[in-house]
Amino acid sequence: MEPVLDRRTLGRALVERQLLLRRSGLTTEAALEHLVGLQAQVPQDPYAALWSRLAAFTPAGLSALLTERRAVRLTLMRGTVHLVTAGDCLALRPVMQPMIERRLLSSFGKQLAGLDTWPVAAAGRRILDEQPLTAGRLGELLREQWPDRDRLALALAVSARVPLVQPPPRGLWRRSGAAVHLPAESWLGHPVADDSTPDSAVLRYLAAFGPASVKDIVVWSGFTGVRAVIDRLRPRLRPYRDENGTQLYDIDGLPLPSPDTPAPPRFLPQYDNLLLSHADRSRVFLTDEHRQRFLLSGREKRGGLLVDGFVHGTWRIEERNGSATLTVEPYVPLTARDRAAVVEEGERLLGFVAQESEKRDVRLT
Repeated sequence: MEPVLDRRTLGRALVERQLLLRRSGLTTEAALEHLVGLQAQVPQDPYAALWSRLAAFTPAGLSALLTERRAVRLTLMRGTVHLVTAGDCLALRPVMQPMIERRLLSSFGKQLAGLDTWPVAAAGRRILDEQPLTAGRLGELLREQWPDRDRLALALAVSARVPLVQPPPRGLWRRSGAAVHLPAESWLGHPVADDSTPDSAVLRYLAAFGPASVKDIVVWSGFTGVRAVIDRLRPRLRPYRDENGTQLYDIDGLPLPSPDTPAPPRFLPQYDNLLLSHADRSRVFLTDEHRQRFLLSGREKRGGLLVDGFVHGTWRIEERNGSATLTVEPYVPLTARDRAAVVEEGERLLGFVAQESEKRDVRLT
C-alpha cells in the first residue's frame, strides 16, 4: 500500500526543496537551475526570492548573470515571465511551445482567425533581429503588412512562435527599463533545443516542488498529457497518497524531511513559485480563507510571510524620504518567539532591500 503523507510532511518537503528551511550554499546560477527558474513578471521579485534562499546572494551577482547573458527573462511556465539560466531558456522554451501557442489562441483566437501566423512570426523575427522593441511597437510595424489585424495580437503571435527574451536593463537590481524583446537565439548565440518532450521538465519539477499530483504538475507547467508522461517515468518514481487519497509522485530515492524540522520565518515576493505551483495549496496555506486573503492582497503588491513553513500573513515595504518601513500583517496570532524571529528576519530584509535608507523600521501588526 502506498504511504500516506500528511499536509505537514508535504509542506516540509516543499520548503526544503525550495531552499527555505536553511539558506543554501548554492551559487545564484545553480539555484536558478535547481528551482527551474523564478517567476519574474515583477522584475525585482527574484532578488527577494533568492535573498531568502541563499547564504551568499548578492544583487550584483544576479544582475551580472543578466548582463553577461548567462540568465534571461522570457515567457515560460504557465505563459508567465520567468527568470532562468541561459541553458534552461534554450532547453525549456521548446518544451513549453505547445502550451504557449494554446494560450495565445485562447486569448486572441478571434483576432487571429484565418491568419497564417508563421509569416507574421518570420516578419517579426526579422524586425527584432535589427533592434529590440516593445510589443506595442512591434505590433505597429507588423500592421504595415497586416493592417486589418490587432497590433497586440500580431505581436503575441510572434512571441508564441519565436522564443523572445527581455534583455537588460529590464530586471537589473534597483533599475527599470521597458519590456523590449529580442530573439533568444540571437541574444544567446545558440539555437533552442530540438527535444520538446516534457519528461525531463517534470522530473525537475518534482525535485524542486514534489511530491506532487498530476494536477499539481499541470498547474505549474500548463502541460497537457501529463498522465502519459507519468506512465513513461513510472520506473523512476515513487508513489504516495495525500490525506484525501490523491495520488502523488516523487523521484524514487529522494528523501523527505521530518515534519517536525524547524522552519524559520521567510519573506517571499508576491509571485514566488512556492505559492503558485500546486493545484492543492494546503501544503502552503493554513486555510482556504488565508489563501483567498493572500490572492486578494496581490492587488496591493504584498508578499507572503512564511512562519513554520506556512503562509501566516503578508508584507510590504514602503520607501520614502530616506526611510524604509516593512509592514507585516499576520493572519493568525504569533507566539512571542515567532514575533521576535519575524522582526529579526524583517530587519535583515530591510538591510538588504533598503541599504541606502537612513532609517529602517519593522512594523508587525
